[in-house]
Order: sequence, then structure tokens, then C-alpha cells
Amino acid sequence: MNTSISAALLGLVEGITEFLPVSSTGHLIVAADLLKFRDSGGTFEIVIQLGAVLAVIAYYGRDLLGQARALPVSPDARRLWLGVALAFLPAAILGFLFSDLITRYLFSPVTVAISLIIGGIVLWVIEGRPVAATTRGLTQVSRRQALVVGCAQCLALVPGVSRSASSIIGGLLTGLDRPTATAFSFYLSIPTLGLATLYALLKGRDALGAAQLGPLAVGLAVSFVTALLAVSWLLRYVSRHNFRGFAVYRVLAGLAILGWVLWR
Repeated sequence: MNTSISAALLGLVEGITEFLPVSSTGHLIVAADLLKFRDSGGTFEIVIQLGAVLAVIAYYGRDLLGQARALPVSPDARRLWLGVALAFLPAAILGFLFSDLITRYLFSPVTVAISLIIGGIVLWVIEGRPVAATTRGLTQVSRRQALVVGCAQCLALVPGVSRSASSIIGGLLTGLDRPTATAFSFYLSIPTLGLATLYALLKGRDALGAAQLGPLAVGLAVSFVTALLAVSWLLRYVSRHNFRGFAVYRVLAGLAILGWVLWR
């Protein structure tokens, strides 16, 4: 298959799955394997996430600009971004220390399948025993709650766990209501995915040849458009539904991937 077409399909997968609790990295690993798409050490799968980051910035652009202007005088804005910074640190530190080992040994369809199944079961159980929501609104997220979300996000270093799922579940367990936990996960994606992309580019700059820049640009563009639509849809969805449907999908997808691995 044409490399640019494969990159566009991977961009579509990334954009749809990045903010759903189903693991975009896991889906990209499996999709790249199916398409026989080869890149340098997993760099494409990480860098393509930049499209999703830009989608969040575009969606929340007016709010982000207002908060940036209010930071010097607004305690609420300072509290929100201090919380995002605290939540970002745990995964950033562990990712920096262990990213090479994770990419080398865990970027495989089997790891993704097992993580999807286990994560789906956990998501189903937690949604069956919801914690009473005590925090509504991004500016009310405490430092303790932000740190819990950040620690939960560390689980997503394992492909298939899902950054969105782990951070949203962490938020729910610490008392955030579902819309607040989801929105905080979106905000947290900006430094988490943005800096992960920058780090991957710096590490893989020698391996990325000119021939890969075109497909990468295609993947980023498709990822941006589809992620923008996914963010809008998910915010509407969580205002009326829980995540049990995604839990079922995760288990079925994990079983399907295991079956495919054994059959091929």
C-alpha cells in the first residue's frame, strides 16, 4: 500500500482514538502491523500524536488564551495550571527514564491486547462502583487530585492501557465528576503529548529521512481533523453516558487481537 495512504489511515486511527479510553498507541501499533507500515523505532506512532495536541489547543483556544491572560491575577487559572503541571510530572519522569525499554519490549500487539482486556475489566468495575463526585469544574481540581491523576496516567506508559482511560479513571476515583475528569485529561494531554512528541523527534531525528516527512505530515493533518471531531463528540457523550460501552469494546478488541496474533 502507498506509504502516504498508510500514514493517512494511521492518522485517522490516532485522531479517533487518542481521547477515547481505548488506547491510541495500542491501536496504532496494531494498525501499523496490519498495514506493514515501518518507521524508526516507534517514532511515527509518537510524533503523530502532535495532531491530537493541536486539536485540543484549537478546541480550547479561546479558554486557553483567556487563562494565559488571567494567570498573573487569577487564583483559579494558577490553580488549574499548577494542577496540570503536577499531573504531568510523574509520567514525564518515568517516560524519560524508561522510554527506550518500553518501546523495545512492550510495543507489540500481544502487549496491547492484554492491556486492552485488563483495562476494560477495570473500567467496567469502576463504572459499576462510582465514587461520589465532589469536584465540578476544572478550576476546582485540587493539587492532591491532580497528583493522583498524574500517577494514574503513568500506567499508560504500557501500550494498550490508554492515557485517556488512566487519567480519567484517576480523576473519577479522586472525586472529579465525569465531565471535569474528561476535560482535565484533555488539558493534561497538551504538555504530556506535546513534550513526548518533541522528545521523540529529538531522539529520532537522525533516523527520520526526507522520505518520511511527507507521510508524517499527512498523518498529522488527518490526526488533527479527526481528533478535533472526537474531542467535541466525547465531551457531549460523557455528559449523558458512562464509559461501560468502551469497557466492552476494549475487551472485545483485545480478544480479537489475540486471536489474530495466534491465527496469522
